[in-house]
Amino acid sequence: MTRVRLDVAYDGTDFSGWAAQPGRRTVAGVLAEALGVLVGPEQVVGLTVAGRTDAGVHATGQVCHVDLPPTALELGLVRRLAALLPPDVRVRAATEVPPEFDARFSATFRRYEYRVTDAPYGADPLRRHDTLAWPRPLDLDALGRAAAGLLGEHDFAAYCKRKEHATTIRAISRLDWRREADGVLVATVQADAFCQAMVRSLMGGLLSVGDGRRPVDWPAGLLSRRERANEVMVVPAHGLTLVEVGYPETSAEYAERADLTRRLRA
Repeated sequence: MTRVRLDVAYDGTDFSGWAAQPGRRTVAGVLAEALGVLVGPEQVVGLTVAGRTDAGVHATGQVCHVDLPPTALELGLVRRLAALLPPDVRVRAATEVPPEFDARFSATFRRYEYRVTDAPYGADPLRRHDTLAWPRPLDLDALGRAAAGLLGEHDFAAYCKRKEHATTIRAISRLDWRREADGVLVATVQADAFCQAMVRSLMGGLLSVGDGRRPVDWPAGLLSRRERANEVMVVPAHGLTLVEVGYPETSAEYAERADLTRRLRA
């Protein structure tokens, strides 16, 4: 078998998230089905994704790997998949990678963007599926100062849905806001990895500062908690897009990075 990296984009509106679920339409399910048509279902092995996005979350830079027969790349995968996949999911590139490459564990970072508008008329109709309409005016400076307090490695238990035997310690390397020319506010957040619902919880905490309901230091103050902070709102999924996944520059580092990632943080 040959390991293939797939770069994937999708509109998450009509998907029940990435992970395959019986009786539900998921990105993994649709992609595996299309690959199965090309090479046979039994020849699609180990489909693994960099970030398992929730229902309604979009992606422009998702990455997954799958083991396929050596002849698969000769089929012209990108073009053939374009004909088989529904219009709300596209494979933008298909590349042979070493067997040490692991889309999930070899990743060095995941970068998301969250779009929100505070325009009094709400979201532009053409962007309603990827932009949250916020009912109150937002202060860009307050959002930026609050975001700065969340940078670095911390226990983000207050912003995560805790899972048994899983750590909530994460390292955020970038968290900032900008206002686009059309007035839409865009948050960019990057970390080595994220807990379930962490990004949407961070956005909920920051937006409550941006509209003046909470002080600037409130989001960072929650980092002392060791349980989920119920007062933090989990914002709707549709404003969130996975835009990039980073990997080591050389293939020799794939296995080393994967081994490092598997170790739980102390």
